Amino acid sequence: MTISTGAAVFLFLGLVWARSALSRHPARRLELTLHPAEIRTAALDPSDSAGDGTPDFLRLDDEHDQQAFRRWFTFLAEAQYFQRVPDRPAEITDCAALIRYAYREALHVHDDGWAEQAHLPILAGLELVAKYQYPYTPLGAGLFRVRPGPFRPRDLADGAFAQFADAQTLQRFNTHFVCRELARALPGDLLFFRRLTARMPFHSMIFLGHSQMNRESAVAYVLYHTGPDGSKPGEIRRLSEEELMRHPDPQWHPIEGNPSFLGVYRWNILRKVF
Repeated sequence: MTISTGAAVFLFLGLVWARSALSRHPARRLELTLHPAEIRTAALDPSDSAGDGTPDFLRLDDEHDQQAFRRWFTFLAEAQYFQRVPDRPAEITDCAALIRYAYREALHVHDDGWAEQAHLPILAGLELVAKYQYPYTPLGAGLFRVRPGPFRPRDLADGAFAQFADAQTLQRFNTHFVCRELARALPGDLLFFRRLTARMPFHSMIFLGHSQMNRESAVAYVLYHTGPDGSKPGEIRRLSEEELMRHPDPQWHPIEGNPSFLGVYRWNILRKVF
């Protein structure tokens, strides 16, 4: 590739835009040869301060962005609970799929075209995440880490990030442990369970906090997809904290004394690093 010295070069997601600066004198020519992975990281600091596999350039370090993400993530997940099943995205088939959908779409540009395709039962007048928007993120469309280890620039080209991640992968590589007390959970945090069963041993729930569909209510909720059970496709359920605590199966109780409850986890992109 040939660009002029004095040009302003914008490197992002494997694309290079060169814009020549105005000058009265002919500019000299400069040859640049970059690998796609180098292009994608050339303008980004590849630091991973937490060593959790999530690069710092992906973290939402601005408080407004963090709150915008939490609100969109919980709103989109809860909206699917009220959505007619025929209008629900076909990809939502289990607990991890619901989480992936809400995570990805929370980072999306929420314009008229997006709203038309989303078929939501209600639209939210929420602020957007400003740092980046899906699919034009620093990672492209592959938002989920699927491999252990701290972030390295080569991870962008060798399959360390993907569009799919199951519940266990979300827990291990995309979130970090906070506590085993539900009272300390924030909206958008995840609850993970590991049961001694052959069917869906890992399960996840979204802590919604107060409903965005009924903002006058002081009840805090969790939301999850049951996943398929034989010939049954499963369903999305929304339970209050009290209802979850009274669940007839004690393996679903989010308490420290329950060995099946792994704890409250928070997204790595919301992790505060110094």
